Amino acid sequence: MNPTSRTVEESAHSLSRQFRQRFGESPRVYAAPGRVNLIGEHTDYNDGFVMPAAIGFYTQIAVAARTDRKLLIHSENYGEQVEFDLDNLPAGRAGHWSDYALGVTEMVAQSGVRLQGANLLVSGDVPQGAGLSSSASIEVAVGYTLMDLAGQSIDLTKLALMAQRAENDFVGAKCGIMDQFVSTHGKRDQALLLDCRSLDYRLLPLAGVPLVISNTMVKHSLSQGDYNERREECEEGVRSLSRHLPHARALRDVTLDDLDAYGHELSDKVLRRCRHVVTENARTLQAADALDAGDLPAFGALMRQSHTSLRDDFEVSCAELDLMAELGEQVEGVYGTRMTGGGFGGCTITLIKSECVEVFRVSVSEGYERVTGRKPEIYVCSAADGVGRIA
Repeated sequence: MNPTSRTVEESAHSLSRQFRQRFGESPRVYAAPGRVNLIGEHTDYNDGFVMPAAIGFYTQIAVAARTDRKLLIHSENYGEQVEFDLDNLPAGRAGHWSDYALGVTEMVAQSGVRLQGANLLVSGDVPQGAGLSSSASIEVAVGYTLMDLAGQSIDLTKLALMAQRAENDFVGAKCGIMDQFVSTHGKRDQALLLDCRSLDYRLLPLAGVPLVISNTMVKHSLSQGDYNERREECEEGVRSLSRHLPHARALRDVTLDDLDAYGHELSDKVLRRCRHVVTENARTLQAADALDAGDLPAFGALMRQSHTSLRDDFEVSCAELDLMAELGEQVEGVYGTRMTGGGFGGCTITLIKSECVEVFRVSVSEGYERVTGRKPEIYVCSAADGVGRIA
């Protein structure tokens, strides 16, 4: 499956036709992408550095205004429809796919925007449970759609923050800002180096570099305990270290020398969590320099170091991810490969020479299925643009 095999415009045309059949009028259509993180994992909620790229998988929304205050959302993926009263939105989540849409609706309303009743038809091709941010994609798409329909000028950073709050406070997953930020700010053929504290960012060249995403088909859910547990362990480390480092508000402010000096006061587990974040921040900044210099072999070496750290120190990999990374590294033309996303399943990301992609696809797919009995999905992507309205 290749996300570029059907253009965004073709998908939007199809969704518009479905909307007219269902609601009897012509809609506007919007799209927000998923993302893959090249390096900088579990650093975002530690005020650190990340390097994601938006990819050509999208949540698309067709929308038309209503004359009343009802918000009707129909999901093509689930074949289900929900309806809300904008003057009496539910106070909490229902454990349903609509929580992501409802959560960002609530955050936009709390920001002071007078939302308009609307019919929404939602369709997405971001693989779910693969660590490619299907949740951020729908949050950003719904938020942008509702704000544009209400005639609001849209500050993309504020939109990303509202979408993050929807996931943190409404859905209950304590994600950082990375996913929502690159879904709003992504640019074609460019990666994005983001400072998760200041929200300053810069774009890095990726033109002509295939991003090969290999889906282990092992699902995960970030609203479950493992992800939140890792975040709590990082916070525990900061609380302890800040007794000696009063300037340290997050692991972003801690160095390896600090860990050498004071790490003996931490449990072994918390020390390893902290060590991953501290070294991953350094790797991400080094990787940005490598991309700027066009040094893809150096970038690939940093990817391999990242995977080892995530496996051994942060313990968010799994046997299937380790196997996928090992198989990828054996293919000629691969610069580097690593797990990507929150972990506990999901995908690897590989940077590879263009002429070697097909050999990679066949070799890794056959090797993975032979060992696990699962047939993986392998997506060949390039960096894509962020949220917007489709003409």
